[in-house]
Amino acid sequence: MDIFVNFLIVVGTFIVMEGVAWAAHKYVMHGFMWWFHEDHHVRDDHFFEKNDAFFLIFAIPSAYFFITGTLNGDFRIWIGLGILLYGICYLVVHDVFIHQRFKLLRRTDNRYLKTIRKAHLLHHKHLGPEDGECFGMLWPPFHVWMTQDKKKPAQKTQ
Repeated sequence: MDIFVNFLIVVGTFIVMEGVAWAAHKYVMHGFMWWFHEDHHVRDDHFFEKNDAFFLIFAIPSAYFFITGTLNGDFRIWIGLGILLYGICYLVVHDVFIHQRFKLLRRTDNRYLKTIRKAHLLHHKHLGPEDGECFGMLWPPFHVWMTQDKKKPAQKTQ
């Protein structure tokens, strides 16, 4: 039973982190810390951005939960793991798949992945902190799903 509960804590934390990331992106990065996030919305040839330091916002709580959970032998370690797994997912989806910082995962016919990429492109069309949209990463807004081209079936030739 403990394994199942721990699994639920990890999965639940992972899911909650999408909401936390959305809120941090909308209200912190596009709010009072825009000066730190702005370079992410400007194309340049630099590999690193000031914006990259935002990983600390999520790494510090994850480390805290790992440390306190380990010291006390309780559920907090599983919260730390959920935050860590979301961070890894964010790195792979955002930096590798969407922004192509590493030239991997370039092509896909998967509708979900194409929708994530499209939502992020819609987000980046706004160069200032105002009028932003699509602040999340893993759950694209419904309207983006509806405008995403469905995979067309192959035409039969006679």
